Amino acid sequence: MRRVFAIILAVLLVPAYSQPALAVKIGDITRLGGQRTNVLTGLGLVTGLKGTGDGGGALETIRPLAQLLSKLSDPVTAAELTNAQNVALVILTATIPANGVRDGDKLDVYVTSLGASGSLRGGRLFVSPMRAPVPGSGFFALASGPIVLEDPSVPTSGVVKGGCVMEADLPAKYIENGQFTLILEEPAASWTTASDIAKMINDASDGEVGETLAVVVDPKNVIVTIPKGQRERPDSFISNVLRLPVPMRPSEARVTINDRTGTIIMTGDVEISPTVLSHRGLTITSGLLTRRSANSRIVSTPSRPGMLRSQQIRSNSPASSLAMA
Repeated sequence: MRRVFAIILAVLLVPAYSQPALAVKIGDITRLGGQRTNVLTGLGLVTGLKGTGDGGGALETIRPLAQLLSKLSDPVTAAELTNAQNVALVILTATIPANGVRDGDKLDVYVTSLGASGSLRGGRLFVSPMRAPVPGSGFFALASGPIVLEDPSVPTSGVVKGGCVMEADLPAKYIENGQFTLILEEPAASWTTASDIAKMINDASDGEVGETLAVVVDPKNVIVTIPKGQRERPDSFISNVLRLPVPMRPSEARVTINDRTGTIIMTGDVEISPTVLSHRGLTITSGLLTRRSANSRIVSTPSRPGMLRSQQIRSNSPASSLAMA
């Protein structure tokens, strides 16, 4: 039925051009250059598994286990670990937030089995270094802790909540040479919106600095120069810029349907034409339909499971609400 509902609504939703929307803040549709996420990666060993490890025949797991024991003053050979069933080799990933991190901050670390392990349930990640995904980079964090399965149906991956502890500062860099960049997010990115943003910033600064502060580079980027008197403490200027209002131009209505999850996302510009649909005893009425008129037409769809056989549409009708009968 989820697929049926998605198809019914997809047929009913008719994109339309709407009236201009209210103004939004610049900060609502942009982000600062340098404000982006980064990823730390690593390899580790999960111990304490109840017989669900990679097994003694998995040399890719036994070798690092033997090296680890040697560092702990307990040297062994791979042959001596052939019966190890409680250890699994895993890959680790942690996402650094867009605003950066500081020494001592804690991040969630995601753990995924690389070998033959059947389950990481009950396991614990041994202390493992986390590096940037660039060859030759040093380690920035240490990860360890008990593994929690996010999805019991996929026991070969999990997460250690707050298990990645930062050992270095990785701050975001927003300002360079007294300038910062406003990056327009989709779907707001356009020459028109970028021009409006630059105009609002320049108009707001007229009479104060006597120069053009904002310059449009392309539909996604606006470079803003910080006034010389505020470069030592630019926080107030940046905050004021992000709070400036910018008008949103009329845009085409959009409907996005995810058939896998059965979800539908639509903009506020979407209108529903007067329609009646019937499928297996389910009737959906949209608008004020009376009798069939000269401008009505019947649209047939292929006879497939989950597809509607027919629908009646009245053209040139005002939008209205959706009701179920």
